Formats: sequence, structure tokens, C-alpha cells
Amino acid sequence: MGTMTTRPTKSHGRLSQSASLQPRELMTDRPRLKGAWTAKVVTLFPETFPGVLGASLTGKALKDGLWALEPIGLRTFGLGKHRQVDDTPAGGGAGLVMKPDVMGRALDMACSGTPADPTKWPRVYLSPRGKPFDQRDAERFAKADGMTLVCGRFEGLDQRVIDHYALEEISIGDYVLTGGELAAQVLLDATVRLIPGVLGNAESTQEESFQNDLLEHPQYTKPAEWRGHAIPPVLLSGDHGAVAKWRREQAEELTKLRRPDLWTKTQTED
Repeated sequence: MGTMTTRPTKSHGRLSQSASLQPRELMTDRPRLKGAWTAKVVTLFPETFPGVLGASLTGKALKDGLWALEPIGLRTFGLGKHRQVDDTPAGGGAGLVMKPDVMGRALDMACSGTPADPTKWPRVYLSPRGKPFDQRDAERFAKADGMTLVCGRFEGLDQRVIDHYALEEISIGDYVLTGGELAAQVLLDATVRLIPGVLGNAESTQEESFQNDLLEHPQYTKPAEWRGHAIPPVLLSGDHGAVAKWRREQAEELTKLRRPDLWTKTQTED
């Protein structure tokens, strides 16, 4: 079993390390602050992480140790010479199903040392039949100590694993992907950006789409006129009250037009 290590720095007392079965080439020497929010991802393709999460502000925060990512390669736990991780469906049918004994060993490792309380450490299976992922889920996950994600493949995961580990099933949309890796990165991006210090400006998350169940108002910047299109005069007026009123009205109109389901929800909550 490999061990993640960190290079000594002046802040070495704040750094931590953890064991992992990641292939050696996936190990890094990036620091991790003690208590940093951590994502453990069980996947057949650990090399696809961090993917887009390694770019921009989430990537900088990962490099700086504000959050940590531990891809756990499922194939490591596979059976036999070929590291088998799947088998034919009980009762017949097309495709293959991820084996409970293999996934169970991977999840035992992923769950080791993590809180049993799902509010402190959610355990999520990315599944097309899951609850639709939304901003409230991202906020809930960001408030936890970290989370474990299971990336599905083939025809899915043996139901006994889902039941035994009380996995929360989450979907990112009404369509089918070849696997859960992209869905896991979407979920993590939405979550990690809410961790204090990641974006650098806490106010930037307060006026975004889906806050208060409204889509975000249109945004503009210089130049004041571009190819015959001008910035709405109210935004250049200096009247903060008028600007706030315009933005609210725009958000409401866009929500009514594009997401009537969200608009109905706001009216019900009112």
C-alpha cells in the first residue's frame, strides 16, 4: 500500500497524510491542510481525476491544500488474473453489473477513518435513477467534513452494496452517461467552490443562479457599447437601488421563461 507524503515546509504542523491504493503515478506531493475537506472517489478510471477540477480556482485550492482528492482505483480490488470487477445480471439480461464483493472492499477502504454520520460524511453513488442534484445538495456537501463518491459503470451497481452502505443516489440530469466520472466531477466542482477560501471572495457565491431558486440576471462589462449593443442604462446610473431592482426583475423574468418549475417553487415557498 502506498503512502501519500508531503515535503517539509514551515507550516508542516498543519499538514496531514493518508494511505491510498492509488497507482504510484497518481500520487502527488501536494500539501493538505489538517481538517481539509476531502473527496474519496471510487472509480475504474482513477487517472481521469482531477480532470477539470485541477484547473482554475478549484485546481489552485487543491494545490494549496484547501481540499483534498483521493481517487481509489476499483480495479485494484478486482478478482483473479484479470482483476474482474463485474458479472452478468442475476435473472438474465444484457450488460454487466458491478460486483458487490469487489465494490465492498473498495468502500471499506474508502470509509476507513471517516465519520459514520452521513451529515458529516455523505456517501454518494452517481446514478441516472438518483435524486436530481441541485445547489442545496452542493451546499449540504460543502458543510460536511468530506464525502465518498462511487462512479458507476456498465448496467450499474449491485443493489446490496447500495443498501449495505446506505449510499445516497444522485443524478446530474435526465440522460445516460457511460460512467459516473464526469458526474462526480460536476458534483465536486459545484461543491468545492463553496468551501471557504476556494473562490477567494465569499460574496461571489451569493448572487448566482439558483440562489433563492432564481436564475441569475444578465451580466455586462466594458465597453459600454459593442457592435451596436449597449449596456442597459440603469447599470451605468450609479443608483444601487435601481440596479438591484432591475436585477431582481430580470432574474424573475428569466426564471419564469426558462424554468417555470423553479418559479412555481418560489411562489409555493412564499
